[in-house]
Amino acid sequence: MNSLILNGRAVAFEQGETILEAARSHGIEIPTLCHLHAADHKGVCRICVVEVDGEDRLLPACATPATDGMVIHTHSERVVQSRKMVLELLLADGDHNCLFCESNGDCRLQELVYAHGIKDAPRKAPYKPRPIDDATPMIVRDFNKCVLCGRCVAACNDVQCNDAIPFPYGRREEKQFPAGWVPLADYDRCVHCGECVQACPVGAIIEKKAIGLARAWETEKVRSTCPYCGVGCQLWLHVKDGRILKVTGVEEGSPNKGRLCVKGRFGYDFIYSDERIKTPLIREGEHFREASWDEALDLVAGKFKDIIAKHGPDVIGGVSCSRSINEDSYQMQKFFRAVLGTNNIDNCART
Repeated sequence: MNSLILNGRAVAFEQGETILEAARSHGIEIPTLCHLHAADHKGVCRICVVEVDGEDRLLPACATPATDGMVIHTHSERVVQSRKMVLELLLADGDHNCLFCESNGDCRLQELVYAHGIKDAPRKAPYKPRPIDDATPMIVRDFNKCVLCGRCVAACNDVQCNDAIPFPYGRREEKQFPAGWVPLADYDRCVHCGECVQACPVGAIIEKKAIGLARAWETEKVRSTCPYCGVGCQLWLHVKDGRILKVTGVEEGSPNKGRLCVKGRFGYDFIYSDERIKTPLIREGEHFREASWDEALDLVAGKFKDIIAKHGPDVIGGVSCSRSINEDSYQMQKFFRAVLGTNNIDNCART
């Protein structure tokens, strides 16, 4: 087992680990902004720099392999001043007004600025506003808040593999923007999975349907399972006053590890539709009337018995919903085979 000196303490690490991984495995937090572990995206923002004895420059902890005998300082005066300088430059090159930002309270840049005691930052003058892309129904991209960390590019191309945000520098389109680049989405490829929304560490990419509904500290996170198919993706429901305001993926949860499809991330508001059927309905002539569950189930059971008695069980067939959990689908096929006496049972996503 290899070892190094981390802030004056000898610690062990495994071969192949970066300084960042070695530090975190021992409970020492090195701040990051651009680092996205799921995509091995690193080395962009320079927030995670550390001081290593014998090196004439600060090294990015996320991209520097740990080596045996290293002497590392994660929060020396030189390191802290470097991080503050980077944060001040980021604040100066953009419109980071926390009072009006949807990500207030859930912004990595805001957390780092507060942790480093930055009270003010010089404004880059003259500031040329960047565009706001709100052409799609699900996502708003405010490039005035973009810190050019590249996490959205990595999330799209390397995590979801949609290649909807061209790598590495997007479509320059005559370099009309201040920095010559912003992460423009190619909507011919975009499937609106929202992986870029979840990856964005600031308020540059946000859920359109959640705008103006609540601040981060006003919501409660409730873990649940996506209802849309049988995969079982894990969700965080962001709830205020008993109402779901937005959905994010559980990054440590299997099987999705934070990834979601467009339905799982954005298709939650059907539960509040006035068109939802909330009680059983029984047809009488050309109209339906509300009924209790007991009455409805007795009616269906009676119809099944009459049909089987007259025509045999094989005239009945069932389709198990793909949104059901495995246990429910198992019970349904067992009911058809063991109770009704037919093997006519299938699943709607069988193709």
